[in-house]
Amino acid sequence: MSTNMTSEPVAETPPRKKFEFPGAVTVLAIVMVLVWIAALFIPAGRFDTDADGAPIPGTFEEVSAPLSWWERIQQLILAPVNGLYGTQDLTTGFVDPDNVGRLFGSVGVVLFIMALGSFISVSFATRSLEVAVGRLGARLHDKAWLLIAVIMVLFSVLGTTMGFSVETFGFYALVIPLMLAMGYDRMVAAATIIIGALVGSMASTVNPFSIGVASGEAGVSIGDGIVLRFILWVVLTAVAVAFVLRYAARVQRDPASSLVGFDTGETPDSALDEHLSATQKWVLAITAFTFALMIFSVIPWSAIFGAATGPAEYDQYHETATEPYWFELNWWFPQLAMLFIIAAIVVGVVARMGEKETVSLITRGAGDMVGPAIVILLARGVSVIMTNTQTLDTVLNAMESLVDGAAAGVFAILVMIVNIPLAVLIPSSSGHATLAMPLLAPLGDFAGISRSLVITAFQMGHGLTMLIAPTNVVVVGGLAMAKVGYDKYLRFIWPLMAINVVIICVALAVAAVVE
Repeated sequence: MSTNMTSEPVAETPPRKKFEFPGAVTVLAIVMVLVWIAALFIPAGRFDTDADGAPIPGTFEEVSAPLSWWERIQQLILAPVNGLYGTQDLTTGFVDPDNVGRLFGSVGVVLFIMALGSFISVSFATRSLEVAVGRLGARLHDKAWLLIAVIMVLFSVLGTTMGFSVETFGFYALVIPLMLAMGYDRMVAAATIIIGALVGSMASTVNPFSIGVASGEAGVSIGDGIVLRFILWVVLTAVAVAFVLRYAARVQRDPASSLVGFDTGETPDSALDEHLSATQKWVLAITAFTFALMIFSVIPWSAIFGAATGPAEYDQYHETATEPYWFELNWWFPQLAMLFIIAAIVVGVVARMGEKETVSLITRGAGDMVGPAIVILLARGVSVIMTNTQTLDTVLNAMESLVDGAAAGVFAILVMIVNIPLAVLIPSSSGHATLAMPLLAPLGDFAGISRSLVITAFQMGHGLTMLIAPTNVVVVGGLAMAKVGYDKYLRFIWPLMAINVVIICVALAVAAVVE
């Protein structure tokens, strides 16, 4: 007896969609909303300020919320706009796009990276950099690690002396194809730039825009505490270089171990066998001159060699407390933006591209940077929310209360720790120092540690946070330009962060006990 059985088709269960970490724009938008919600529950408050605008210890008082519920809604809606071109009223401190006062938004940075995108677009069209890095990658393949170490140490030196950080945006166009040509991934390229510069800034020695400002607010010389800061710079830079080289060697040996994978079609093998034409050599010369001029023009030579303290404004005016030397250009984002636009035009003329092709490439390159630009203005919008709701001073007061009365070694470590959340809200080291140091420096006197050690602890807390803060445009903007996910970057850097915390805590505790 046979039985005919007709099997019914089994419906296939669609595969579960794998969770994907949101992109940088979404992350920053979420952070902005969370900060806005937190500001609803943090009471408004303010300190009295001195002639330089620094808060006076012991003068904090809670005040009535400056904004109505509807005005708070408007602040959330307008935060990205304020983050781009909001202007701060010099009397009230309120930031609004219709104000007359000081520019608070990041439109200068946005314009700079769009101009940089234009230059990249025009210069890449000549394939000069592609051929050059292909040849260089073939020559240095066995010693590629040396190039990573040199770039990181160079950026770290610039960071510890002048706070070199946002200027690194100009180097992604050079470093990314170079690293890809040598068998590394985009994480190595991003880490080489971001970590190299930010570790140097974290371990600032004579940086006038962090140590200089903090020393001025604390009433000590910029040279006080420089021995400890120099030792920390050497150790932290060495650890950072070794950390990146370890990952780079693993990726080069086993591409499957890459956290971000490899792009196809970039720096093709054919470029390894090509030779530079005369036009391409001219384009490379123009590129080298442009980047060299950018570096020279932004370095505050007088502030570094003069080792001056006192009020300085970096983010907005790029000015220091000292008179510039006669050869200083003192350029900042407006001049740097035009430098790259002019360089793009010169490359177009040298390469005989013609007017229409040159303009098309300039426009296309600027458009390619819209994503990083949105990330930058959202990060700045977070600071606007805290400023306009008058909750920053409340956070400062809570920070002051936490460290008051602690023992010397504990106090030094607490100073570093309490500055971490404040650094997220105030990525500018100058602004952070101006607000925090007048409150923390006198507390150090009661704890029995020098004000210079308080400055070092503050700088370590700020710099450590800047390595991962989603409000730091150097991180989120750089990752966007390198096309590296923020979650992948956090996964990459967390062991280095843990190592840095241990090194810094031990150094601060020992220094406090020895004093």
